[in-house]
Amino acid sequence: MSTTYRSAGLARRTDSLTSSAIRDLLALTARDDVIGLAGGLPATDLIPVDRIAAAAEAVLRRPDAVQYCETSGHRSLRGVIAARESLVRGGAPVPVESVIVTHGSQQALTLLAQALIDPGAVVVVDEPAYTGALQVFSIAEASIESIPITDTGMDTDELERRLTAGLRPVVVHTVANFHNPRGVTMSEQRRRHLAALADRYGFWVIEDDPYGEIYFDTTEFGIGAPPPIACHSDRVIRLSSASKILAPTLRVGWFVAPPSVCGAVELLKQGADLCGSSMTQSMAAEMLADTPWLDAHLDVLRREYACRATALTSALVAEFGDRLSVSRPAGGMFAWATFLDGTDTGELLDAALDHGVAFVPGTAFATGAQYRHSLRLSFAGSTPTVLAEAVRRLGSAHSASTRAT
Repeated sequence: MSTTYRSAGLARRTDSLTSSAIRDLLALTARDDVIGLAGGLPATDLIPVDRIAAAAEAVLRRPDAVQYCETSGHRSLRGVIAARESLVRGGAPVPVESVIVTHGSQQALTLLAQALIDPGAVVVVDEPAYTGALQVFSIAEASIESIPITDTGMDTDELERRLTAGLRPVVVHTVANFHNPRGVTMSEQRRRHLAALADRYGFWVIEDDPYGEIYFDTTEFGIGAPPPIACHSDRVIRLSSASKILAPTLRVGWFVAPPSVCGAVELLKQGADLCGSSMTQSMAAEMLADTPWLDAHLDVLRREYACRATALTSALVAEFGDRLSVSRPAGGMFAWATFLDGTDTGELLDAALDHGVAFVPGTAFATGAQYRHSLRLSFAGSTPTVLAEAVRRLGSAHSASTRAT
């Protein structure tokens, strides 16, 4: 009698693994002579280091800060998040039990994919899409469908047409506020429409919102963005994070969802890490609950990022004129631009790196090559002076690339 074993190696799911193009680019451009406009990194100079240090000193006086906590997250932080979530929903109560704290919002997205998506199930994403979502859904072996976004967010009319024709997603993922990479914000009409479609067809909406707090003075909607999609349906799961408004190193993210989803994810999280860091979660709770300080800090972020966004887009217009169409961000961390002269931004990137500046080509945000003339640029991490120099270098790279062809 003989037994045949599968040869030692990696699991089949690893066959589809690809590294994030942006992560690879960050590693490639980690040189002092390169101005990085590629990564979605918050401004190091605006991270509240002194306040973080004070929070660490305060929480370390409590024994629970150095002990294991609940898998679902430190209760103090979950309470603060529930209260803040209630505010953005117009005062509608949000139970603490509906909040799960994760190791950054990327872990939340990964655990949700495990809980909601079977291999082969259909997942709808924005087009262009957040690369981290594409990576997660690919690992989950989902069948990914893309719906174009416009200046008012995901084209929910197109989504409805495909649903009517038979498309049956289990999840629709969107970045509704200050989209990554397009920078646009979904209109209230489309938020209501998407929520109604979720109720009618029974899919989950993952409303990924890491940038909603970073709005500039005003937007076309007034101050900030419209109310969350979650205001309009119980089939919406909201993700957010402390990384963009406090510090990435805290590794504090969270989601708010119905009990059935929270329960499933909690079991999965037990197998992943047992629990997160009591210390950093307690620190985040203290800072997020300190409303006067947080409001002042967010005012600084909004003012500075608005200034940097204007500096970048103005420099791009001055440098390239009508050869480049440039978005005008109303919040968040990114500007999206498209060359109208046929420039392939994947090819331009090589010249740009030689000239000491980095960006993300548009093809990184889609499965096809339809955005090969586009690029995403992050304005958050550089001062206006540095941004002006970055655009000058990009202009020189473009000229060199054009001569070479």
